[in-house]
Amino acid sequence: MTLDPVHFDGITRLARRIDHGADERDRREFAETVWAEFLDPLRGRDGRVVLEPIDEQARRLVDCEAVALREPEFPTEHGLDAGTINPTTFKNGLVLDIAQAAMSATPTDLDLHRSRTVVATVHSNDETMTVDDEWRKFDGGESRSRVVKVPPLPRFAEGVVHALALYLAESEHAREHAESVDDLLVLDGPIYPRGLLRWADQHPDLADFLLEDPRPATVLENYVRLVETFVERDRPLVGFVKNPATRAITRTLKRDREIDVSAPWNDDAALFTRLLERGEYVDDVDGTRWERDTSALSYTNWFHSRGGVDRPLSADSDALGVDRRLSLEAYEVTFFVVYDPRDDLLYRIEAPYAFTKDPDRRERLTMQLLQDVAVAHGPPTIIEKADELARIDRSEKRSLRESFEDEFETSEDRKYDDLRWEAID
Repeated sequence: MTLDPVHFDGITRLARRIDHGADERDRREFAETVWAEFLDPLRGRDGRVVLEPIDEQARRLVDCEAVALREPEFPTEHGLDAGTINPTTFKNGLVLDIAQAAMSATPTDLDLHRSRTVVATVHSNDETMTVDDEWRKFDGGESRSRVVKVPPLPRFAEGVVHALALYLAESEHAREHAESVDDLLVLDGPIYPRGLLRWADQHPDLADFLLEDPRPATVLENYVRLVETFVERDRPLVGFVKNPATRAITRTLKRDREIDVSAPWNDDAALFTRLLERGEYVDDVDGTRWERDTSALSYTNWFHSRGGVDRPLSADSDALGVDRRLSLEAYEVTFFVVYDPRDDLLYRIEAPYAFTKDPDRRERLTMQLLQDVAVAHGPPTIIEKADELARIDRSEKRSLRESFEDEFETSEDRKYDDLRWEAID
């Protein structure tokens, strides 16, 4: 059923009962204050630097059409992504997720596109459950697969099996095909396994799991070794984050800095959107309204990021005990953000400091990613291509789960919402 007009009107009237705080103009002015006074550098209460510009702190513009027509800074690009079936619980107590990773290339490389790395992670409270965890080849040797057993963590089983499958598949595939990258590798997502690193902030049990179990450290080590491989080959890698949700800046402003006004943004992306959105207030029949300028991409300088989930890879942290063979600062997360006014969306581009410390390479990476966004009118085509290769669609997920039910001689532990959402889809 649809809402009757009277019900719709009644719901919209709720907005009149909510005082949303400071005026939008005040929020924009406060964002400017944060930019001018707090980010060069941003320090926590303990004096530790959370954020710091690599070079001059600045906001810049580039015309969408002009940057799209530039000669590419990198003649070829490769993209990497991993897709999963999502955690599935069976009535025999098994909790399982499966991820497959794929790499895309421009120009197209059909052999590379065919290759897959598939990882299944499985959890059970039955201590007699075992797995064959050796890597096995399939598809005529073009692809490989592995099963990984997760130790008992019943409260977090679904999240753990998902993260380990996803990041192990992605990192293994990237290392396996590193030699295929001629110029630039773009990861679909952050450069390190942020979902895994976030565990330390969520619950003591997961923090202990990170420190005591070898599997999370092995996954992080894969990314560390990947960075080292690309440094040795003198080929840069970056991560393109479509939905940046970091809170290192906003959390520091709220908790660790003595400021007169509460930071009103839910995350760092909301702050940067306010800083990068261009336009003006114009008169309208209902008063004044904000009119966005959509002619140019706006973006920031590159920053060192040493707070939140980026802290473990900073030079003054221990990377969960993973050995780092280069100078420690080479692994630090650096990033810049780009705002696309055509869709009112903000993206975060990350790279290890090893690839951004040189000003010329830093500028080339910046212009390449800006061009990619301008041309694709969104995330770069190369990672959208990798996403298509790695994605497991809904019907395939259903078929895979049914095959596991037959193999395990059990059935999926379904809830009413599973039926509900299938009916809607």
